[in-house]
Amino acid sequence: MTPRFQFLGRFLPLLLLCAPVTVTADALDRILESKTLRVGVAEFAPWTVRSESGRLIGFEIDVANKIAEDMGVTAEFEVYEWEEIIGALEAGEIDVIAGGMAITPERALRVNFSRPLARSGVGLATNTRMTQDVTTLEALNDPDIVITTVADTLAYSVSQTLFDRANVNVFPTAGPAEKELVEGRAHAYLAGMPEVRFLVLRNPAKLDLPLNEPLLASSEALAVKKGEQQLLNFLDAWVTARQTDKWLPTSREYWFGTLEWMTEAKN
Repeated sequence: MTPRFQFLGRFLPLLLLCAPVTVTADALDRILESKTLRVGVAEFAPWTVRSESGRLIGFEIDVANKIAEDMGVTAEFEVYEWEEIIGALEAGEIDVIAGGMAITPERALRVNFSRPLARSGVGLATNTRMTQDVTTLEALNDPDIVITTVADTLAYSVSQTLFDRANVNVFPTAGPAEKELVEGRAHAYLAGMPEVRFLVLRNPAKLDLPLNEPLLASSEALAVKKGEQQLLNFLDAWVTARQTDKWLPTSREYWFGTLEWMTEAKN
């Protein structure tokens, strides 16, 4: 090696040390510094519902508030249409999607999921009068049958698989889809198992729950933006700790195993 190249060989490491380094702050750092955890939710009972006063309540709200409390910060909620919530996370509008999102391979290409909070599944509610002559699940897969569901949900995916011949009407939120069923313009409604169960309990004279088990079981988790590993690590540890001390199962039982919360919810 010539003296000139020997000099460059000794000088190059110094140049590298002096080169500017770009450091990108992790979402967890921003949350702790700002004292605010930005949480995205969509209104599905009993995950997230409105109280009579308009306040957000529900399993997801309790989970997010507990996470924020354990971080020493405050939870700030943003309500989205369900099909917009992943886009909001990707755009950096929120830090986390609260824990009612079912884990699917398609979603895992866009978000990072925490450890599962709970297991749930897709359920079916039917209009009693309109389905009085329907005796099998297969009979609902007919062009004369109207089924409602919500866009970009696991229930929607199930509708495309199990009811590919039926007339499936897709709505951006749960309210209009439920209204179609209750008011007799739809034969059936596909949604999360707890959601359809509570819908039937609120309308026992009009609706029926023909299946006690979910059509398809699923696991629910928190979701963060791709690459936010430090925040994901914290949420994984949080889920483990709150499963162990029974906080998560106890909260889940209140929202999904009782009707006490319905006295607070807006009718």
